[in-house]
Amino acid sequence: MKRIVWLAGLFTAAFCTTASAAEAHLDGAQLSLLWPLPFVGILLSIALFPLLAPKFWEHHFGKVAAFWALAFLLPCAAIYGVTATWTELLHTAVLEYLPFIILLLSLFVVSGGIRIAGNLAGNPATNTAMLAIGTFAASVVGTTGASMLLIRPLIVANKQRPNNVHVFIFFIFLVSNIGGSLTPLGDPPLFLGFLKGVDFLWTVESMFAPMALASVILLALFFVIDNHYWRKEGHRRPAGHTLRHVEIDGLHNVIYLAGIVGAVLVSGIWKPGVSLPVGFGIAMPLEGVVRDIVLLVLAWLSWRTTRRNIRIENAFTWTPIQEVALLFAGIFITIIPALAILRAGKDGHLAPLLAFVTGADGQPINAAYFWLTGALSSFLDNAPTYLVFFNLAGGDPHTLMGPLYKTLLAISAGAVFMGANSYIGNAPNFMVKSICEERGIRMPSFFGYMAWSGAILLPLFVVITLVFFR
Repeated sequence: MKRIVWLAGLFTAAFCTTASAAEAHLDGAQLSLLWPLPFVGILLSIALFPLLAPKFWEHHFGKVAAFWALAFLLPCAAIYGVTATWTELLHTAVLEYLPFIILLLSLFVVSGGIRIAGNLAGNPATNTAMLAIGTFAASVVGTTGASMLLIRPLIVANKQRPNNVHVFIFFIFLVSNIGGSLTPLGDPPLFLGFLKGVDFLWTVESMFAPMALASVILLALFFVIDNHYWRKEGHRRPAGHTLRHVEIDGLHNVIYLAGIVGAVLVSGIWKPGVSLPVGFGIAMPLEGVVRDIVLLVLAWLSWRTTRRNIRIENAFTWTPIQEVALLFAGIFITIIPALAILRAGKDGHLAPLLAFVTGADGQPINAAYFWLTGALSSFLDNAPTYLVFFNLAGGDPHTLMGPLYKTLLAISAGAVFMGANSYIGNAPNFMVKSICEERGIRMPSFFGYMAWSGAILLPLFVVITLVFFR
């Protein structure tokens, strides 16, 4: 944990210089489409290296992220000046990256201190109930937290079944993605929207209907599929494979989870109007500083007060969050020019993209926002993808929550829902896959998983489009 806190502190300290009080941003109208190439490069690296060169990626992913970050920073400093480059970097680090990674860190540490064990029967009723619980929990403790909390007991419950892969595929669909739709805590894209000014309760109220429809359909379909395999297996149960009891260790961490929810909620409601200057004309809102300090304290308390054996039995390691921290640092840096071009609107080189999602009358095409956001979120990371389309739609949270309500809903649903289309669409997807394979579950290949998602999720998203975005 010290390494993660050190990384976050270094990211801030390195750029919190007051050498200049003048704020200088990049002019997106002057940037060509060559500037976002490092962003495309890092995302393609995340997609392809784990498949083509897994050992190289395991040992050098941080260097790859640094390479792509420097591929933007060095030319930018040389052409547009150090001041403009460092201003953009400081803005991204302090106001976007650090709050994002601190939330993930706190959820990862606290959820890793809760161990659920017991003699669960992996039958259709139990499995469906666990998926439903996980789907709800994902909006409370995040898709990462809920996935790490529930994947191990689900594996134990189904490890003796000869046909069990579908259980974990639907787990990724529901718990690792769609379930995180209801709050900014649920999925990183929604938290980034919250940081941009989207109300906490807007997400709850607006995303409930599409999330409920998608979840009910998937849970019902899962029960039918799981029941089919259960009957095919002849109701074979290993000795003692019945529901006798469930044990929860580290239950005090629930208090810390509640504290995380409270800290994020309060930071969205409490607006003292006080900001702390960090240089280059950029200031950190006091409510954000207090929130991030509280989250770090809660993570530290969880680490100090949870018995070591609980995390050992949970197979808790720092590797997943370290990888996320380093890779997202590179992503947040390389996305800077793409966002600058989008901010330029019709004057930028991404104006054709704006035309694709905008009708002849100048109004947004909500279905196009849903599918384009979702298509990119399927293969690129859904958090920066959300940012891209949030800015493409104007970037004003009040307008997007008002007259452009359905546009923001389309962007939010596309980013969260369609992150389930591939293993690389959302961070927990690959984490779940890795844990399953460590426990002897033969998960589908990259394209094998997409065969499942294409057959099940794409028709579902057509229904979502017809109901909400037509």
